[in-house]
Formats: sequence, C-alpha cells, structure tokens
Amino acid sequence: MHAFDAPPAPWAAGHRGVDLAASDGAPVLAPAGGIVTFAGPVAGRPVVVVSHPDGRRSSLEPVIGSVPVGEPVTGGQLVGTLADIATHCAPRRCLHWGVRDGETYLDPMSLLPLHGPVVLLPLDE
Repeated sequence: MHAFDAPPAPWAAGHRGVDLAASDGAPVLAPAGGIVTFAGPVAGRPVVVVSHPDGRRSSLEPVIGSVPVGEPVTGGQLVGTLADIATHCAPRRCLHWGVRDGETYLDPMSLLPLHGPVVLLPLDE
C-alpha cells in the first residue's frame, strides 16, 4: 500500500518501512528467523520486534504479540495478529513492516527473494 521512502537525514520525514494490506485479526508471521526482543506498546500502538542473527531487526505494527519476549521464532512462524485500530492507512487496514540494520532503516522489500517476474495487480476497492 505504501512503499519505503528513505528520509534524507535521520531526523527528517520519510516512510521507514512498507505498509502491506491486511485485515483486522489477520495472522502476522515472522519475516525471518530470530528472537522476539520486544512486544508491547510504542506511542499507543502494539509492536512486535524480531531481532535476526545478522543483526537486523524487523518491527511489525500494529501487532498484538503472541510470542513471549526472549523466545526464538522461525521464518513464517506466527508472532501475533493485526490489531483492530485505526492507522495512517485508514480507512483500510495495513501491517507496517520496518527493518533496521543498526541505526539505518532498510527497504524490507529489497530483502525478499524474487521468484519470477514482478507483476502489478489492481488494488481492489
């Protein structure tokens, strides 16, 4: 729904992740293996953070976590459900996925393996 938009400076505006269309209560899966290092509110929104072995961290919001902090997870494992709260994607619902390497935000989509050509599909209204 919304693509990554790197800010020109660490303090500047930008979109530090991607927004993926989802529905209330949808299962949210770990994008890769790691350890759940945070599950709780940030600025009033539920967030789950998975720290990966390569040092990167994935943040998923608004997600009500289902895995205790400190527990390992595998890629594709359920880590929570999409919360039923209004977001910047309103009136639609979305999952925000951010990835950080140290203090640098990365485009999460650039980390996914491509399997064949990319095909753009129309957005259902």
